[in-house]
Amino acid sequence: MSQNLLGTSVDDVVRTVLDAEPGELFVVNPAGETVEELVDVANAYEGELPSIRLLGDERTLKDVMDDFIVASNAANLVEADVLELRVFDGDARSSMLVTEDRTVALVEVGGLVGGLTTDDAEFAETAYDAVADDWADAEQFTLRTPAIDRVRQTLDEDISPEVEEDFESVLESMETARGDGDGLDEVTVSLLVAAKNRELLYDISKWGEDVGIASKATFSRTKTKLEDLGLIDTEKVPIDVGRPRLRLKLADERLEDAPPAELANVAQSVLS
Repeated sequence: MSQNLLGTSVDDVVRTVLDAEPGELFVVNPAGETVEELVDVANAYEGELPSIRLLGDERTLKDVMDDFIVASNAANLVEADVLELRVFDGDARSSMLVTEDRTVALVEVGGLVGGLTTDDAEFAETAYDAVADDWADAEQFTLRTPAIDRVRQTLDEDISPEVEEDFESVLESMETARGDGDGLDEVTVSLLVAAKNRELLYDISKWGEDVGIASKATFSRTKTKLEDLGLIDTEKVPIDVGRPRLRLKLADERLEDAPPAELANVAQSVLS
């Protein structure tokens, strides 16, 4: 049974497999980094994507998808009916990529990840059938994060193109968007760019709830936290009927002077 090494990184291996134009690709028991690389490669891939069926450990998937950047890009693929996620029920298999005519074992050595592949027909058929059975018995993993394309589109339409542009610039400058209690998450970023553009709290929180980022209550709690930290401030805006609305604005001079791409770093330094 012949074996060949496909690349020395996950993205190299995934691109090589995709370039072979399989109709279906199983991604079995991937590490968190592999999931992140797969999502990046699939979203950037210019060719026709196969049906990607990711079968992973539930704890690994939950941890990876806690990052809004990864989860929202994965949701793009889910909404396009390209990606489906399921979790193992039972013993985990080795980390591998499986198509009908190729099996690729992902092997990590010294910080590099290689794809050890075989296209032996009998072995590939056996591996494919076994993984297909695993898939049939697996439970669905549901993403609760909205697709990033829908987030951008609705932010542009419901709030303003300027806020959408700033939101995208801030996310692009961040490695992760988890929060983790102290850092920046998608709600914090939304409020900061809204404050930078002096939008109403009501408008940004209603948008966030409608698109599925977080509830209005979560936006309100985060706003209060950012106020207490001196990052943002509010001013009352009278309306014809009912209580005045609150307009968001930046309260820290470092944030006012920071371009969108640096806003995350400056805000993080204040939060730390």
